[in-house]
Amino acid sequence: MPSSPRRFPAPWSAELQPTYYVVRDADGQQLAYIYYSNDPDRQAAAKLLTKDEARRIAANIAKLPTMLRKD
Repeated sequence: MPSSPRRFPAPWSAELQPTYYVVRDADGQQLAYIYYSNDPDRQAAAKLLTKDEARRIAANIAKLPTMLRKD
């Protein structure tokens, strides 16, 4: 059976936005949004991540295609 083309082509990237990171595939399709806040009051009230936590999560999501690649 021939393999079908990938629906979300690699490489994926994590891009910083003012209040979130967005993970995009090679075609620019948005795959994930990871919101953050560095305001402690807002973090506690809305249970938001810190900027560093959001960056690490976005970076790990962006690595998925290479980690799951079949050789």
